[in-house]
Amino acid sequence: MRRSYALVLLLAVPLLCLIYFFGLTGVGLVGPDEPRYAAIGREMAQSGDWITPRLWGEPWFEKPALLYWMTGAGFRLGLGAELAPRLPVALMGAAFLVFFFLALRPEFGEAAAGYSTLILATSAAWIGVSHSAVTDLPMAASFSAAIVVSLGWLERGDRARLPLAAALFGAAVLAKGLAPLALALPLAWMGRRRILDWFRPQVAGAFAIVALPWYVLCWLRNGRPFLEKFFWEQHVGRFLTTALAHPRPFWFFLPVLLASLFPWVPALIPLARRSFYSDVRRRFLLLSVVFGLVFFSASANKLPGYVLPLVPALAALAGIALAEYQKARWVLVATAALLVFLAPIAAILPDALSEGLSRSNVPPFQWVWFLPLLAAGVVWYMDVAGRRLAALATLAAAIAAGVVTLEVRCFPAIDRMASSRQLWNAVAPMRDHVCVARLHRSLRYGLNYYSLTPLPDCRAEPREVEITQDPGSEPRLVSAVAVPANWR
Repeated sequence: MRRSYALVLLLAVPLLCLIYFFGLTGVGLVGPDEPRYAAIGREMAQSGDWITPRLWGEPWFEKPALLYWMTGAGFRLGLGAELAPRLPVALMGAAFLVFFFLALRPEFGEAAAGYSTLILATSAAWIGVSHSAVTDLPMAASFSAAIVVSLGWLERGDRARLPLAAALFGAAVLAKGLAPLALALPLAWMGRRRILDWFRPQVAGAFAIVALPWYVLCWLRNGRPFLEKFFWEQHVGRFLTTALAHPRPFWFFLPVLLASLFPWVPALIPLARRSFYSDVRRRFLLLSVVFGLVFFSASANKLPGYVLPLVPALAALAGIALAEYQKARWVLVATAALLVFLAPIAAILPDALSEGLSRSNVPPFQWVWFLPLLAAGVVWYMDVAGRRLAALATLAAAIAAGVVTLEVRCFPAIDRMASSRQLWNAVAPMRDHVCVARLHRSLRYGLNYYSLTPLPDCRAEPREVEITQDPGSEPRLVSAVAVPANWR
């Protein structure tokens, strides 16, 4: 059995590399957040000021510094415009999977840890966000690492790893502010009889050493504007008001959380057994997911990435249950069968990223969509033959193949429709003659990132060539002079 697990781990390494590092530069930076955060990290690397985040020269206090430092390190190493911000996040996403397995194994056994890690490693949310240079994954990885490290304390009162857990909570606070402390309330509640353990000098000190220096230095350097923008607007205002224009219905995060675990949604079925929650660690993991779901649902502003910190705990529960579930074969086969949705997802994704999911067109049915059913058949056959590890390896390989196929099919369209990279390549040779008349907010931030110095607004500084975009259409160049023939 040990040799079998060693073989699976040996096969898992190239699969993880394929899933997490293939295509990192296949798409230019997407959305409003990726280019903004990358620009801040680049400016830190260039200026040497690692305290005050600046966006095109102006202080920008929306998020703490951890992601900016990671991106700045990428630029200092000479990585490119896409690789510098994305590679550190991908490395953290993959490294957390190793940590996740090693932390769960002594608590729940090797099989449960293996199932849990496989589920998380091949889930849509963890793969997708690991390819995006935003704050969600650094916070989720740090917070979830702290949670799994705390399981021994919760069940047995083991305080040996509490300084590590506290330091990881500090890293989560340094990644995305105070939200991780709110998400840790279930841990405080279930361990309330021993809560003073967290205030021991070595534990509280580990948290303070990691979390506080940047906040104190940034406040000393920037004063009240930092406090007002970061704490009041980005925490209190984001939670209580819709001023940031991300209102969603209360139930929004429930389907998002289910979709985050795709294609492993069938693995949630075994969690419905009441007898499964026989010890405090499992009850805590469930409470942390439920509490986090309610907490984020109560917020006035809702973005899909908010629930990422809940996905590792949910994957852990699903993996533990699957390792004990006698009918696991049907869960594995159903998971493989759900891969039939990858082809229509690939067809919808570029429009969804550029215009929104509600404006995406459903593609016409094609029989080739059913190819993953062959993998489902192989998984069933392997499991019937008593080769569970081979069935899992087949399923992992099928998911990896589906992810790579989706990227190869989608990335050119996403790069054209949802990123400003191609637009910038077209206008770069004549940048001194170009202004921006009308451009979607996301593309505008991306164009600013690639141009280094933002192109002027046409109303303030008219030029010979204008970039304009009609609602629902791709950007175009309007000019009285020649426009590059390869543009559109």
